[in-house]
Amino acid sequence: MVALPTEIVWLETEEVPGPALPLGERVHLEGRGTTFVRRVKGPAGAPTVLLIHGWCASGGLNWFQAFDAVGDRFSVLAPDLRGHGRGMRTSERFRLRDCADDLAALIELEKCGPVIVVGYSMGGPVAQLLWKRHPHLVSGLVLCATGSEFVSGYPARATFAAAMTIASRGLRLGGQINFVPHAIGKRIFGGRAPTRPSSFAGWVRDEFRRHDLRLVTEAGRAVSAFSSGRWIGRIDVPTTVLVTNNDRAVNAENQEQLALAIPGARIMRMDDTHLACTSPEFGKRILKACLDVQDRI
Repeated sequence: MVALPTEIVWLETEEVPGPALPLGERVHLEGRGTTFVRRVKGPAGAPTVLLIHGWCASGGLNWFQAFDAVGDRFSVLAPDLRGHGRGMRTSERFRLRDCADDLAALIELEKCGPVIVVGYSMGGPVAQLLWKRHPHLVSGLVLCATGSEFVSGYPARATFAAAMTIASRGLRLGGQINFVPHAIGKRIFGGRAPTRPSSFAGWVRDEFRRHDLRLVTEAGRAVSAFSSGRWIGRIDVPTTVLVTNNDRAVNAENQEQLALAIPGARIMRMDDTHLACTSPEFGKRILKACLDVQDRI
């Protein structure tokens, strides 16, 4: 369905330094909680692009190849979603619509709307919900490696969601990751995070260790149950769908169906997998898609 941590922690390139990321800061959203946002200040008067990461990722992990390219033409906000990275912690159940409302509060706080919203994988449903619930804050959409649903058909969605619900209930009863059996927690997140990872692989592991395992598991359930099929055809802002042709998590056909369901949506393509966001060419592709949307606003 979506890329798992074990697809990332393969990188045994300890000699490669970590990426030069834009500065991030804690941001308090009144009545909601505190989140973490990386930002790039673009050219004077440039519109803002909101980058929404995928499941089991963070703003840094998902967009490290895109900050420089997109920041040359736009101002950029890249928050960590609930339970991911340094994102908001809450005892409430993870819901995609709450993530969309968090982002709406961030846009209002920054006084930067309406924005071009870019959603990758799980970020696609959050972007769609942000348009649905707060249309005045969205001027355009770029949807990458994503769909209007992630598990096809109600029976399959219900089965997968039930499995994720059982897992998340166990974690909720057991508390946070400190109560997960040590061998499992260490295998997924690698133990305690170093203060300053000296390599790319170390930085990746550091980002994963920050996740709240319960919230991330509940996010998997939320993604599996998501479907925008009943209302996706009402999207009325310029939209570009960036299809990852070799994607085995969200297949290209599902991504194309998303584009066909949105009136006037355009399709761009990358010959890459669900981990296209790690490609050196990724930033240029995202910038091109954002410019395509901006030209139609």
